[in-house]
Amino acid sequence: MTSKNIEYSSVQEIVGPLMIVKDVKDVTYGEVVRIRDPAGKERLGQVLEARSNIAVIQVFEGTKGLNTKSTFVRFLGETMKFPVSEEILGRVFNGTGKPIDGGPEIIPKERRDINGAPINPSAREYPRDFIETGVSTIDMMNTLVRGQKLPIFSAAGLPHNKLAAQIARQAKVKGEGESFAVVFCGMGITSEEANFFIEDFRRTGALERAVLFLNLADDPTIERLIIPRMALTAAEYLAFDLDMHILVILTDMTNYCEALREIAAAREEVPGRRGYPGYMYTDLSQLYERAGRLLSKSGTITQIPILTMPDDDITHPIPDLTGYITEGQIVLSRDLHREAISPPIDVLPCLSRLMKQGIGEGSTREDHDDVSNQVYAAYAEGKELRDLIKVIGEEALSERDRKYLHFADEFESRFVTQGSDEERTIEDSLTLAWELLSGLPKAELKRIDKEYIDKYYPKKEE
Repeated sequence: MTSKNIEYSSVQEIVGPLMIVKDVKDVTYGEVVRIRDPAGKERLGQVLEARSNIAVIQVFEGTKGLNTKSTFVRFLGETMKFPVSEEILGRVFNGTGKPIDGGPEIIPKERRDINGAPINPSAREYPRDFIETGVSTIDMMNTLVRGQKLPIFSAAGLPHNKLAAQIARQAKVKGEGESFAVVFCGMGITSEEANFFIEDFRRTGALERAVLFLNLADDPTIERLIIPRMALTAAEYLAFDLDMHILVILTDMTNYCEALREIAAAREEVPGRRGYPGYMYTDLSQLYERAGRLLSKSGTITQIPILTMPDDDITHPIPDLTGYITEGQIVLSRDLHREAISPPIDVLPCLSRLMKQGIGEGSTREDHDDVSNQVYAAYAEGKELRDLIKVIGEEALSERDRKYLHFADEFESRFVTQGSDEERTIEDSLTLAWELLSGLPKAELKRIDKEYIDKYYPKKEE
């Protein structure tokens, strides 16, 4: 390892957020660097590339004010670490892991490598068990289970932050004695967005069971690459050392990927799709695969990454690669947003691949799967009829068609539409779904077992 006493003044070049130092010895990839600028102030960096006697360093606090003559570099001989203890709950940290809430420094039980440790696949347990978010379109139609990775695909101007805050406030696991907490990580968000999350968490008391990591839009871009790793390190400690169930919310993954592209461009790497580095899939998977549950531990980590699709394009490399790695997606619709439907979740392109592992008798309710399938089919038919009447007019519809058209309208206005402070239990959501389905003839409910129709179909007054 590099001696901690050697201070190099051989800075060869500074390019964007990168610094190239020559004539170095025994430098390793990922090693932490302490940089002293011409004014005598220190900032941190990390070795991004080490070859022969040259080291490429990413500077976390940015390279403004540095030069090649009066900048000194010391390699610390260790990787980037984050201090963990029970004290991190209720705290707010910046992109370098320092508290920014006015509270004291964390007295750590230990300092952990933010890159984590690979999990042996044979040590993983299959994700299962219901997490109730209090949002009907998620709980009933795209159920989240413990240990799952379920991203939200949004777009610029859509209220994904409001939805994220609502999920963070309301999410809970069922069962007595279960400890639950939220780790929230904001990457490249505005000061207004950061204040919104902090104040919302404080107002509702959710901050006491949350850990916040914030990298603002005017903070150094390079910090966006390390802050989600710090957040996941905190989550792993809470889950696998303290046996808690942790929900990790990462927003905005698009800003994270833009930071990756910026670093790749500064290193003059050969670009991949749309200028993003070819290793972006691997990099994203290193973050997403830190969710899950282990056979030997009772705690779990569930992830909700949030990304804004550039140009509303779901085939863009960021949502495309995210979809390959994760287990489904929640999609926000600009059309629903224009109609003042909030949250504007379009259930048709949404998917939770692990939904069936967390629903049914003993988890939610025995009729959950059938009701969800029937609502999905009825809404899909109602939306098809909306397109049809643009061609033939509503007068040409049959009475049956009119009922499905009405169902689609009611589904959006009563089921999808939900106040940001309105929390619905899964029983509330299922009851509402049955009320909507009662507008259709019983003979149309072909996806629901007759036993459940007899038990739950609303009895209409004569």
